[in-house]
Amino acid sequence: MKLRKYLVAPIAVFALLSISLAACGSNGSNGNSAAADGTLVVGADQEPECLDWVATCSGTSWGSWAALVTTLPQAYFSHASSGSSAAYVYEPSPLLAGEATVAPGDKQIITYRLNPAAVWSDGVAITSTDFKYTFDQIMSGEDIYDTTGYANIESVETPDPTTVVVSYKERFAGWKGLFGSGYGIMPSHLLDGKNRNAIMKDGYTFSGGPWKLDGGKSGWKKGVSITLVPNENYWGTKATIKKVVFRFITDTSALFQAFKAGEVDFLYPQPQPDWFPAVKGGIDGATIKATADTSSVEALWLNNSKPPFDNESIRKAIAYSLDRDAIVKRLFGPLGVNKAWQSFNPPIVAAYADPAGFSGYTLDLAKVAELMSSQGYAKGSDGYWAKDGAKLSFTLKTTVGNKRRELTAQILQAGFKTAGFEMKIKTQDAGVLFGKTAPSGDFEMTLYAQVATGPEPGNCNIFCSVNIPTEANGGSGNNWTRTNVAGLDELLAKVDVETDTAQRISDSKQADLLTGLSATSIPLDPLPNTLIFRNSVRGPVADNATLGPFWNMNLWTLKG
Repeated sequence: MKLRKYLVAPIAVFALLSISLAACGSNGSNGNSAAADGTLVVGADQEPECLDWVATCSGTSWGSWAALVTTLPQAYFSHASSGSSAAYVYEPSPLLAGEATVAPGDKQIITYRLNPAAVWSDGVAITSTDFKYTFDQIMSGEDIYDTTGYANIESVETPDPTTVVVSYKERFAGWKGLFGSGYGIMPSHLLDGKNRNAIMKDGYTFSGGPWKLDGGKSGWKKGVSITLVPNENYWGTKATIKKVVFRFITDTSALFQAFKAGEVDFLYPQPQPDWFPAVKGGIDGATIKATADTSSVEALWLNNSKPPFDNESIRKAIAYSLDRDAIVKRLFGPLGVNKAWQSFNPPIVAAYADPAGFSGYTLDLAKVAELMSSQGYAKGSDGYWAKDGAKLSFTLKTTVGNKRRELTAQILQAGFKTAGFEMKIKTQDAGVLFGKTAPSGDFEMTLYAQVATGPEPGNCNIFCSVNIPTEANGGSGNNWTRTNVAGLDELLAKVDVETDTAQRISDSKQADLLTGLSATSIPLDPLPNTLIFRNSVRGPVADNATLGPFWNMNLWTLKG
């Protein structure tokens, strides 16, 4: 992502494509279901495993987009700055009375002033105690998704109901992203002293956002949908759409057909080659917006703690087995994205990435042979690498129903076979993959996109050894690949705390080089984002690479 040599041109092409598609197309669509009864139906290609946002089971992005951002308050919103889809900025949410203040001096002390009008859906005021409760749950609970940033905090003080004072024992540059989109803020008056996970995991009755689950827990019909209705006690701009239904359609081909048939009104799909022709031609009565300036990096994530990928030479051999540019061009070429992404830092923080870490990994079968031979492997009569009579074989796990990922897996399987590796394919529901399989380390290789929730650099949460889920830490942490590279923790930790921009960029780029040197995992592409919605959906509808497109849905309207 960095020298931006590789994606500057493709992104420009993609941007032009999005402009041309914003108008109506000609391929017919059936109907306009949105405005009929004030209900907006959104097609979602993933279902969350749980709605306890601080637990590891909450790892799917769709859960966050649909239910976290819409129902829980947060200190700051992040969004694209005016006139730029790549530059993201923070702005105080309606929860705050204004910008938080930073005390002068060496010690980082942040003071938040809360909007006195802010209340939970039951009418109880949102107070400083809710900030402290949320912090305590993240730091003292078991099975916590990620403590990055919160672990730097020394104390959260509550001098009065509308004042929160957060003191840091170690600086954290991305402090505006805390108490925000990753977790939101939880109601202490309803949860303190109780089992948070039991109350929240299957849905909850409370809200501090413009929306709430319809009927509380009954708002999530597992396997079917999540339904939101306006929170009548929201103190900010109230939603006017009567109901929003996130309908789960995990088969991506069926998802697109449901839109064309008028069964759903809004899609935020991962790009799929089988519908590229229809998208390029336009869809009658619909608007299409697309961008490659995303917060996503799709990659092959390797389990560094178990065979065969606990061996650095084998990880490198795998990286030299692929023509990643050819793979990306085949998957996204019609959208103007033709080059592999060379970092785990996504496009929205491209300035902090160094492509040199991975750009050297191109298809090189001679290099594969050299690396495998150095580890005592030889090719058998079947063409596969083997050692001591055992063939080297591994399984790729990815999400079920995603046609593009299925195609990607097949391309990878063929490429690895040519290089002498047997790769098997296993698909799982997104909730299982992200809520159980990956956190527990029950995989060898996985394929998915890592999505940043804020416009900050830093991959300590996914690569620092302290964030490896273990029995000792209650299964907490987001370093699912069990990466543990000498010197990497120190660099990534510095990226999190450094406030000097030039030094932060330098540290982040050095970290990129280290991850590439050890081939911890293999980046593939900056997964483009696409919005497809009926023209009856009006208002400031646009992609938000960090919060998802529904963060400001209370400002949308439906017109028949």
